[in-house]
Amino acid sequence: MPRIHTRAEDIGFAGYMIDQGWVCVAEIDTGVAGFSACENEEVHALYVAGHARRAGIGSALLGALKKQYKQLNLWTFQSNADAQAFYLHHGFEMVEETDGARNDEGLPDMRFEWKRETS
Repeated sequence: MPRIHTRAEDIGFAGYMIDQGWVCVAEIDTGVAGFSACENEEVHALYVAGHARRAGIGSALLGALKKQYKQLNLWTFQSNADAQAFYLHHGFEMVEETDGARNDEGLPDMRFEWKRETS
């Protein structure tokens, strides 16, 4: 992925998301393992540190969001096959693909959507 923001800009945006109350942090014995950031039903970030992947942390973060919201929307890059598989496994559907003209990176992306099943 191309680097389009400085580290300072990334940290500033992370601080903004925290200040808005959008962030949930997952910790393990060794420290922070991942986080999610969600504004209303829009997932802005779901990240798990490399050393903590495949341990259920991403599933737990996503599960917490699913309990809080009736539906969720998020974007991922078309080249991120692991993310696509993860979201599909967790009941999301791909609902839109773009050529990337509307995102900062200019990379083809796709929008996924999850809706809680009604009984």
